[in-house]
Amino acid sequence: MTAPVVTGLGVLSPNGSGVDDFWAATLAGHSGVAPLTRFDASGYPSGIGGEVKDFDAAELLPGRLLPQTDHMTRLALVTAEQCLADADLDPRELPDFAVGVVTAASAGGMEFGQRELEALWGRGGAYVSAYQAFAWFYPVNTGQISIRHGMRGASSAIVTEQAGGLDAVAKARRHIDHGTPHMVAGGVDSALCPWGWLCMSRSGRVSTSTDPNRAYLPFDVEASGYVPGEGGALLVLEDPRAADRRGAPKRYGSVLGYASTFDPRPGSGREPGLRRAVELALDQAELAPGDVDVVFADASGVPELDRQEALALAAVFGTRGVPVTAPKTMTGRLLAGGASLDLAAALLALRDQVVPPTVNITHPAHGELIDLVTDQPRELPLTHALVLARGLGGFNSAMVLCQGED
Repeated sequence: MTAPVVTGLGVLSPNGSGVDDFWAATLAGHSGVAPLTRFDASGYPSGIGGEVKDFDAAELLPGRLLPQTDHMTRLALVTAEQCLADADLDPRELPDFAVGVVTAASAGGMEFGQRELEALWGRGGAYVSAYQAFAWFYPVNTGQISIRHGMRGASSAIVTEQAGGLDAVAKARRHIDHGTPHMVAGGVDSALCPWGWLCMSRSGRVSTSTDPNRAYLPFDVEASGYVPGEGGALLVLEDPRAADRRGAPKRYGSVLGYASTFDPRPGSGREPGLRRAVELALDQAELAPGDVDVVFADASGVPELDRQEALALAAVFGTRGVPVTAPKTMTGRLLAGGASLDLAAALLALRDQVVPPTVNITHPAHGELIDLVTDQPRELPLTHALVLARGLGGFNSAMVLCQGED
């Protein structure tokens, strides 16, 4: 299988918009987790989240798009514009069908859908927007990005909750291997509205802490769940030969390996599928565990799930065998956008030879199993990074990245 190169990144994150701002904030340990402001969360068990700050869609997108798009899609359109500009790639200048797009979403445009349901029940069907037909739909980001930029190549959408950002990039990698030379892929998500917040709260996994610095503490003895957030990252992936032909100005790295597994039936007593996903991804990348220099953890914040992840890492790499980090403690878990944001962070870590920190961890719970990077960035020689993601329902995904080209 072709190892595509990543030639562009776009990022919208609670702790920084744009690659440079996000990365500077992440290395500095600056968090975007705070009390919610987009709606009144006082009646819910939790009111802490990761919101993208100072985002004005009216200043960033054509006015004709605003009535037909959810907040999630507006975030995705701006992120796509960023990654294409970063790659110096204009799909309209390339042959038809040369560029495709794969995005991940956890559910779709929930804020738009909530507003139209309110109109239906409060005023009647005549007041429901015709755009409701697609604005809520989980593939809408793929559709709107492809239309806006004239992308007619192989495209699709992925729904595997938190694992989606990795799965979308893996799907784009397969499209490249099957002949589409340029792809945009990843996840940008948002469900920070009453309807979305209720759905997430009912999972039982959302932290009810009122302190933004103590609400999301993966791998800590005080872990009590996760903090939801919004945003994510999109990547430009290209066949290395196609990138060379067009003179792509940069290479962040390559995607060497990927695997996904499902957890066994609850109550079966069988081992969760995360370890197997890691082993299969390393096999595909033709790497040994000792070749991995850093792991970007899924870091659920749920104590039992954190322990499962720590045990899986120890089983593959040995106890404290590789540095582990979870910079998502500064953003919250971004639904389908979180894993692709971790991919962006991992590629930047490979570029700059530094592991970003996991903030707010004061009492590590699994220090005998994993070497968790906390407090400060850790400068290390880095060649290969492993990114992990798990989605609600038993999805496990693992992706191996390489500095430069394979």
